[in-house]
Amino acid sequence: MRPFWLQQALDQEEAAPCAPLAGDSRCDVCIVGGGYTGLWTALMLKEQQPTLDILLIEADTCGAGASGRNGGCALSWSAKYFTLERLFGVQEAVRLVRESEQSIRAIGDYCTAHGIDADYRLDGTLYTATNSAQVGATDRVIAALERQGVNSFQRLPLAQVQRLAGSHKHLEGWFSPAAATVQPGKLVRGLRRVALQRGIRIHEQTAMTGLQQGRQSQVQTAHGTVHADRVVLALNAWMARAFPQFERSVAIVSSDMIITEPYPQLLEQMGLSTGISVLDSRIFVHYYHNTPDGRLMLGKGGNTFAYGGKMLPVFDQPSPYEPLLRRSLGEFFPALADARIAATWNGPSDRSVTGLPFFGRLQGEGQVFYGFGYSGSGVGPCHMGGQILSSLVLGLDNAWTRSPLVNGPLGYFPPEPIRYLGSLMVRNAIRRKEQAEDHGRRPRRLDVHLARFAAAAGKADKG
Repeated sequence: MRPFWLQQALDQEEAAPCAPLAGDSRCDVCIVGGGYTGLWTALMLKEQQPTLDILLIEADTCGAGASGRNGGCALSWSAKYFTLERLFGVQEAVRLVRESEQSIRAIGDYCTAHGIDADYRLDGTLYTATNSAQVGATDRVIAALERQGVNSFQRLPLAQVQRLAGSHKHLEGWFSPAAATVQPGKLVRGLRRVALQRGIRIHEQTAMTGLQQGRQSQVQTAHGTVHADRVVLALNAWMARAFPQFERSVAIVSSDMIITEPYPQLLEQMGLSTGISVLDSRIFVHYYHNTPDGRLMLGKGGNTFAYGGKMLPVFDQPSPYEPLLRRSLGEFFPALADARIAATWNGPSDRSVTGLPFFGRLQGEGQVFYGFGYSGSGVGPCHMGGQILSSLVLGLDNAWTRSPLVNGPLGYFPPEPIRYLGSLMVRNAIRRKEQAEDHGRRPRRLDVHLARFAAAAGKADKG
């Protein structure tokens, strides 16, 4: 099964698949993974050193992973400010918030410059409250951003919030113009097209089966070996499966999405006439936005947890949480309660302990580099990931290579089965807590206590 975004993008392009690798090959840089991280890294390397011979391999087709099945919300790290400050200090936290906002704009500029029709709309985002317990949840981080001179949010009058969000379910809202929405599949396929035009060699249907490090690394595949001076591992959620040393550095959890058939006139009547994204203040947030052809996409994170970081078959199937998503759709938009659903899907998100990605050298030395752990919010940050990885590959001394983000995993989850059982226990406690709050009841003390574990692990960050 292809997720909706990727299938729509494939249906609208005429490009032929890239042939699988057959036989041995030699290159300067081998990139493993054809999603946002791998493609941005390849393109940025080419921009800085056009003579580099870059070869990219992808196990499926470019965009088949998270890059072609996410919610399409390009968000900054503003809401993660407290986590950034706690881990890295004020100066780096401020820099990363600014860079995350710049990456969102840079993606749009790149699409314009290279003719990538990714439905990019720089229309901002709304962070809202949908029950009384959520009211005020964003105030502290907004105040901190304001103190550091990096606040892009403003509180809007309730009537304006409900009009922009297209729903009366929202009780308050903060708006930031520093956010965009995209059609994720079109974006990743557009990056693939530009990469091919730049002379980057791409082999799809070519999975890495082994890696030997050395002065010249060897990336092994089923039908050939790539000999490369430098290697970039851009596997994201698949990284923990390929390299057991990272198994405890991320938890694999699904984000599930639903999208309607086109209802352009109805959405216009509801007030959903722009590309604004809307996120509530739950721990596992609801997020939604419309599309230029008049569809409504709604998603929710924190559903299926994978034991031991395994890629479950359900990740390539329609969402098993369709009834939950349909109910949420009807609660936000009563007029869409009986809307025809075009598709549901889900996919694995590599959730790090901090909610932030991390980068580094494999085994701390050599010329094999990695970056993953985007925690379900990679559309914008993968552009930063490309800057980090390309800088590491080129051996540059800059703010990216000096960033503490390149210090590898910043924390570890407990071993199995503790991680899996604990994740389910915390997830279910969060559900009970938020259900009680939705109905105006005080949640059980134990559920509140267990929910704090998710917040401590960075799960309370939005986007």
